[in-house]
Amino acid sequence: MELYIGLMSGTSLDAIDAVLVDLEDKHLKLLATHSHGFPSALRGTLLSIREPQQAKLQLIAELDWQIGLLLAEAALALLTKSSVRAVDVRAIGSHGQTLCHSPAGPAPFTLQIGDPNLIAEKTGITTVADLRRRDMAVGGQGAPLVPLFHRIAFGLEGTNRCILNIGGIANITILPADEALPIRGFDTGPGNGLLDAWINHCLGSAFDEDGRWGASGTLNPPLLHKFEADSYFSRLPPKSTGREYFSASWLHQHIRSFGDKLPVEDIQRTLVELTTRTITQAIRDHSKDTTEVYVCGGGTWNNALMTGIAEKLPNCRVATTTHLGVPPDWVEAVAFAWLAQRTLNGQAGNVPTVTGASREVILGGIYPGAIRQDV
Repeated sequence: MELYIGLMSGTSLDAIDAVLVDLEDKHLKLLATHSHGFPSALRGTLLSIREPQQAKLQLIAELDWQIGLLLAEAALALLTKSSVRAVDVRAIGSHGQTLCHSPAGPAPFTLQIGDPNLIAEKTGITTVADLRRRDMAVGGQGAPLVPLFHRIAFGLEGTNRCILNIGGIANITILPADEALPIRGFDTGPGNGLLDAWINHCLGSAFDEDGRWGASGTLNPPLLHKFEADSYFSRLPPKSTGREYFSASWLHQHIRSFGDKLPVEDIQRTLVELTTRTITQAIRDHSKDTTEVYVCGGGTWNNALMTGIAEKLPNCRVATTTHLGVPPDWVEAVAFAWLAQRTLNGQAGNVPTVTGASREVILGGIYPGAIRQDV
């Protein structure tokens, strides 16, 4: 066996996903999973940073330490749960927690916190982290980073597939039937992020369970048109975005002109439509031959989203990645374990046709684990 741990903390901030996988001989076997919750105060602080670029330096540094410690705790809890020793794990691949993603402008950057020094020290396991910035160093967006994994894990010669991840932000990977053709992919726009922000604002809930609240509302076409007029949706790939763009502030700016006339559940219903329409339009525009769409991420639990996507893609099979062997909640964490293996093996992890990078590069930094006493 060749064991790796993958740690993923997404923009929804629902929990840290931790997985233990066996990646020996290019085979993928998911051995154990663990969902590690955020302390409510820490989650509240992260959500309150609506403009991360304006946050105080000391606060960012303190959050880097706190998230690093929490990621280490998640990895250790996973080891305990699976009865696996740290010494038997080759590496941890840690995505970290994105505070800000800004790939455009004169000084492109992306910021993921969660100090990998702490993870390596607390667990004793070599940690691969900071996986986005090397792609940006060669002109890429630094996102999405999982399409190459999608090809290896989910591609099928002769079938046009699309892998759809619905986290806080939604992204697609286009896998052509001809494996000689390039992989494509990009962030389509909001996933769960705006839905979570609105229900939290109105009802104090962290998310819309099963999408029931959104389904209870009535679609408002003028509001939807205002949402869809955002220039991000018409921009051509490569492109990526984050919650610092599609934020609660973005939402309030768009609904302000409607005053207090709109029922709050109608706004939620219209946000559901925005997510499903921008996802399915992106698939139709950039992969019209797609016949199968497999969905992963927290959005798979929102029945309103899943139903809306299936209705808008009547000629496609729409299902979750469970049908491909990896439960949807764990796909991204597995992907970052796999990327850690690529880094340690000196193999590229990015896809220039996805991110816009000028070339393939080895991703991330390597933070060695415990000193071997038997050497």
